[in-house]
Formats: sequence, structure tokens, C-alpha cells
Amino acid sequence: MIALPALESLGFRRHASAAPVAAPPKRVVFLGIGWGVTQETWFPDTNQTGAGYTLPPGLAPLARHKADFTVVQGCSHRSSNEAHWGSTFWLTGANRYAVPGRNFSNTISADQVAARQLGQGTRFASIQLDSDDGNSGHGPGRSLAWDHHGKPLAGPSDPLQLFHRLFSADELSLEERKAAIASRRSVLDAVLTDAKRVQRGLTKTDSDKLSEYFEGIRSIEQRLDKDEQWLAIPKAKPPLPEPSPGLKGRAEIEIMYDLIVAALLSDSTRVMTYRQPVTSLLNSLGIRVNPHDMSHYTPGERMEAAQKRDLAQSELLAGLFDKLKATKEADGSSLFDHVALAYGTNIRSIHYLDNCPTIVSGGGASLTLGHNIVLPKDTPLCNVWLTMLRGAGVAVDRHGDSTGVVPELLA
Repeated sequence: MIALPALESLGFRRHASAAPVAAPPKRVVFLGIGWGVTQETWFPDTNQTGAGYTLPPGLAPLARHKADFTVVQGCSHRSSNEAHWGSTFWLTGANRYAVPGRNFSNTISADQVAARQLGQGTRFASIQLDSDDGNSGHGPGRSLAWDHHGKPLAGPSDPLQLFHRLFSADELSLEERKAAIASRRSVLDAVLTDAKRVQRGLTKTDSDKLSEYFEGIRSIEQRLDKDEQWLAIPKAKPPLPEPSPGLKGRAEIEIMYDLIVAALLSDSTRVMTYRQPVTSLLNSLGIRVNPHDMSHYTPGERMEAAQKRDLAQSELLAGLFDKLKATKEADGSSLFDHVALAYGTNIRSIHYLDNCPTIVSGGGASLTLGHNIVLPKDTPLCNVWLTMLRGAGVAVDRHGDSTGVVPELLA
């Protein structure tokens, strides 16, 4: 016999003792590609707005997902005026000269704003991923993530290192790990005691520096508190095999994407950034053009290299969308439905910092997807970040140089 399923309409009811499945949490992911794009073949036609636009050649590999991502054009950072600072301000929108007497300052990045709220219930409040092939666009650091003091946050650049951080059991016993945390606390206490002895009689500049120092110590204490909360809780079991060592370029990005999916599904973290490699990607594609030279392309070898890079990056992003859609949550929905994802960079090409290449995707922020949105020139990119953050349930009034949400992005 082939029986009908137990339909509620026919009188069947879920047993009262069956626990309801909790709604999947929101996640936020920022993927930075660096070095810009090929503006002639990456951006959709600005005259074709809405859902009926023609996908440009540089985004052609994303055709099967066209209804599930939106290209946002016209955005920039108001204070950005130097392309060689790379992705330093991509997620912050900060003014480098905002602090008098300093030639560099930064503020909190969008991912860390999300981590303050979404990262409270996970082992890792956020995870920052980097690459080893140099900073994408020069600048003072390689991180996309900056804490609330405007300090860069480091993270693993090797897939194997990330795998072990997420899933490998600690070699030390529980008591040994407790002792290690206690030892670190003792060192911090001693350092604080010594620092407080020199507080009196300092100039204002030195007092400000010392205040920053104390804030840094407090951040370390908060991380130790979180480590202590998770001491007795085993790490999630790995849903994929341990990566092979030494992966570079395209293969490295593919496995990093796999690990991003695994980290989100296992709820090890709900906030991630990944500054993807470009030099090693080019090498893996058989391209020997330096990424800096490629970004200053003219028709010919350099432009062809840039276009090949765009295609490879779009193919990789399409593969990530495939994985997010195929990965199921406990309630049967897809992981894609609960992720707010941004993909891009703050450099258009060469040294141009207007019309930042920007793609948003995923169902985690209830954004309008499947559209080509063309905003007024120099709309703050932070307006997009603010819209994403609010859509993902993060309580925030403004971010960076934002002036408000993007109405066209609100579904």
C-alpha cells in the first residue's frame, strides 16, 4: 500500500510533546575582491534598471542565480581619496583624517557592528579570513574587519588553519585550558597595574594613547570571557573533510567558500569577512600579469587578464550560491534564505573610487533581489551597509558616513 501523508486538513495534528524547530538565525557575510573590476564588461547598463536588465559578460557565470542577487551602482565613500589604501575603509566608510594630529584613523566595520548583536550566542563572535598574497590595493593593512576602536582584526589565511580552528578538538585538557586563561588574566592584571601608575602628569596626547591602551586591554578581557564560556562545550563535528595543505588561487577560494558554509551551518559564527586572494588566483588561471598592472589596464593583455579574473570570480561566487542554496537548515529551508551577503570592493578600477562594484544577495536581510539598482552618483556605500544590517535585525541608527537606508533595496 502507498498511504497518504498525515495531513492536518484530514484531522492529523503534530503531537503536543514534539518540540517546535527554532527559526534559523540571521547571518552576515562580506566578501572583498580587491583591485577593482573591468568596468566596461562588469557593470550592467545604467539605462536598464530593475529586473529586466541584461547581465554583462563579467557576471555571465551568475546567470542561473540572476533572480537572487542585486547589483547596486552609484555608491562611494565620501572621504575616500586614495586608492592605494585598498580595502581599509571598504566596510567602515571612515575619514582617515578624522582625528586631529593623526594621518590615519579608522572606525568600526559593518561586520563588527553585526557581530555585537549576532555574535553573542556563538563560539566565535565573528571570523575574519585573509589571504597571503599581499594587500588588495596596497594600504596599511590587509584586514576588512576593524573593531570599535578602529583597530584591524586579524584572521586565518590558510584553509587548513581555519578548519582546525572551527572543528579540531583542543589538545589541552579542560583544566589546562582553564589554567591558561587564568594565566592570561594575571598577566593583564599586572600590566594594568603598571599602566595605571603612570597616569598622573601625562600630556593630553599621552593620556589619549593610554586610554586607547586600556580599551585594548578591555577587548582582550572580553575575548577571554567568551573563551571561558565555551571551554566545556565541544566544537561542532566537521561536515567536510580536512582540506589538503598548500591550496592556492582558485582551489583555495573554493575550499574557503566550503568552510564559510560549514562555519555558518554549524553555528560556529554568524558573521564572516573574507578578503580574497588575487595574485594567486591569477597564477592559478595561468595569468602572469601583476594585479596592480592589471588594474591599470588598457585594451590588450592587461584588459584580457582583468576580464578573465572577473569571469573566474563570478564562477566562484555562483558556486558559493549553489552551496548556500543546497545546504538545508533544521526547518528545511536553505542556508541561503538566512544569509545577508555582500560582494565587492571600494575600487572601481585603476584609481577610481566612485561606483564601487557592489553585489548583495541572500534572503537574510529581506532585500530586493534580481535587480540592477542605479543610485544617484556618490550615494554613500554605507547606506547599503546600513540597509543590510537593519534588514538582518541589527539595531543600528547609522554607520560610517551613511545618510539613511536605500529605499530601492527594501523588499
